[in-house]
Order: sequence, then C-alpha cells, then structure tokens
Amino acid sequence: MDIQITTKKNEGVERLLEVSVPLATVQAEEEKTARHYATSVRLPGFRPGKAPAAMVKKRFKDAIRQQVLETLVQEAFKEVMEREKLDVAAQPHVHDVKFTEGEPLTFELHLEVKPTIELKKTDGFRVTRTAKAVTDETVAEQIETLRDQKATWMPVEEQPREADMVKVTLATPDGDGADMPEGRPYDLVLGGGQAIAGVEELVMELTPGETKERVVKWPDDFPDESQRGTSKNVRVTLHEVKRKSAPALDDAFAREVGDFDSLDALRTAVRTDLDDHSRRDADALVRQTLLDLVAEANPFDVPPSWVTRMIDAYMQAYQIPEDQRQTFSVEFAAVAEKQVRRDMLIDAIAEQEKLTATEADVDDRVAKVAEQRNTDPGQVYTSLQKAGRLPEIERSITEEKVFEWLTARNEVSNAG
Repeated sequence: MDIQITTKKNEGVERLLEVSVPLATVQAEEEKTARHYATSVRLPGFRPGKAPAAMVKKRFKDAIRQQVLETLVQEAFKEVMEREKLDVAAQPHVHDVKFTEGEPLTFELHLEVKPTIELKKTDGFRVTRTAKAVTDETVAEQIETLRDQKATWMPVEEQPREADMVKVTLATPDGDGADMPEGRPYDLVLGGGQAIAGVEELVMELTPGETKERVVKWPDDFPDESQRGTSKNVRVTLHEVKRKSAPALDDAFAREVGDFDSLDALRTAVRTDLDDHSRRDADALVRQTLLDLVAEANPFDVPPSWVTRMIDAYMQAYQIPEDQRQTFSVEFAAVAEKQVRRDMLIDAIAEQEKLTATEADVDDRVAKVAEQRNTDPGQVYTSLQKAGRLPEIERSITEEKVFEWLTARNEVSNAG
C-alpha cells in the first residue's frame, strides 16, 4: 500500500505513528467493496447480483464504508509492521481515526516494541552469600510451632487470659440515648486483635456465665473514622473459655509429628530442614543480587503492558476484590516491573549464551522425578503434560543454567 507513515513519538519502547492512506486507495477499495456487495445483495426488482453498482453504493453506503475502514486499517497496519520492521510487545491500539468522505483515511497507531537488550557487562561483580545461622533457639521455636499445631482447646472455668478462646455476647447501643440491644455472639481469641483493647479488658474481668457493662473508649486509629475516639456503653456476657493445651515435649510427641523414634531425632530433622531452607534462601538472594547488578549495568526499558499483565496475573492468583484492584495495582507496580525485568534479563542471557532448556534437559528432569516417585518416566511425562507443567519445568531448567553461568563468571563469597 502507498501509505504515509509519520513518527509522532519514539520514547523507550513506546511508538506513536500517524498513518495516512491516500484518497485514491480509499476510493479503489470502496469500488471493490461495492462490487462485492452487488454480487451478493438482493434489491427489489433486480435478480441477485444484477442491481446497478451506483444503486448498491447508495443503499448500502454505511455498511460499505465500515467494511472499507476495517479492511484498510488492517492492511495499513500490516504495511507499517513490514516497513518499519517493528517487533511489537503487545496488541497495538488505533486512535484518532479520521475517515471523511472525499479525504484520505488517517489514524494514529500506538504500540509498544520489544526492547533490544545489549549485555555489555555480565561479569566482574562481587556478591556475598549470607546464610542465616540455625541455632538451638530457632530449632526450639520451630518445634514449639509444631506443638502449637497439635494443641487442643480445653474448657476452663476461670477468668480468661491472653491467647484464650472465648465465646461472648457483645452489645452496644445504636445511638445516644438508645436502648441496649440483645447483642450479638462472637468467638474471639484474646490478644489476636479481633476486638478493641477496652472490650478485651472487660472480657478478662469475667468468669463464665457473668455479664458486665461499662463505658469503653474506641481507639483513635479505629478503621471506622466516625467511631474513632468515641465512648459508648458495652455489655459483655462471657459464655465459655477455652485454653490451648499443647502436648508434652517427649518421644511420644515426636512419633505423633512424623516417623521419628525420639525427640532428638525430631530435633535433628528440624535442624536439617532449617539448614536446607537457609541455604536455599541464601542462594536465591545471591541469584537476585547478581541479576540486579547485571540489570543495573545493562539498562533497558520494560514494556508497560507486560507489567500490567503481571499485575493482572497476581490479582487473579490472589483473588483481589474488584474494589481493591486499583490500590493493588499502584502498590504492586514496582514489584511487578522488577519481576518482568528479571524474566526479560534471564531470557536475554539464555538466548545469547544458548542456555535455553532443550528437550533432552526436560527428559532428564522428568526421569529424575520418576526415579524419586519410583514410577515410569513415560507416565510422569504424560501426567505433567496433561497438567500443563512441562513449560514450568523447562523454565526452571533455563533459569538454573543462567544462574550457574552467572555464578561462574562472578565472585561469590561466603559471609564470615
């Protein structure tokens, strides 16, 4: 097509092009479309396909013009892509369409292009690997967490204290001078922030079966601004108190948790697990630090549409409510951009250094998984394929290769 392309904006990955289709081309397409209509439409008094072209153009003018517009925009877009050699990052947008009869067709094409990442510096960096030390205290804390998970709630006939679970009925008047309503039942864990401090203090003065009423002040940072700093009568009836009872820390507890012969065996397993986590976290931090250094040394633009797509994916994964999506998008934008930049950098290194996972790499990984599961590799492959997990495995292998390549080219020392 003999179109005219004018660049109105060329910043980073953003392009804004003005496209003009000559009047002669528009008229030729109108004639072509009108002839096509003439062969298919029916007009009273004429056999199918025998109606005069002029009559068809007049009768179906709007439909023909719309078809011409859609056709010319699509063909002009293809011409722009071929002529400008653009590698678009997302679906382009057409704006400011001007399609006046007797004049050229003009429109603006707003698009993002994939950035060219030039890796000029990927070595010479120094990174310190710091693994969090696993102490007797951290082992004990983890075992206490296991005990808490195995704990049971036992009823007690005494005043509740922090961390107790209580069943209460709370009542507050709806306004000044209003009568006290019957109240609503609540299950609360004291000290968990489920009720304001003044109400919890009142609850902890009661024994099961008692009721007490007094004025309580609402905190100044209460979520409902209209109630901040206000004071109102609160009536509390305590129905039940339950206290968490953790199992004894002995060999029987170790056997209940898992396949451990003794408490010492459980402690050893917990320490090993914490050590593994610490090493993995330290390795992950080294990898991220190396990527940050390489990204800083080799700056490139990130397509905003890719960041938006990442934010949308996280909102879907976290099931963010519709009324919170705008706030989430703003708060998560920096994190999403960093993730996109990380993925782009890994792809660029993998492509440049030919580190992308091959079919043989994926087969080897599947074979290892099959060996761990003591099953047939073919069955594992089929299962992963049905679950759509093969691309995930391929990506994982590629990232491992890239990180091994980066680690080998840079200095990584252990802290201490």
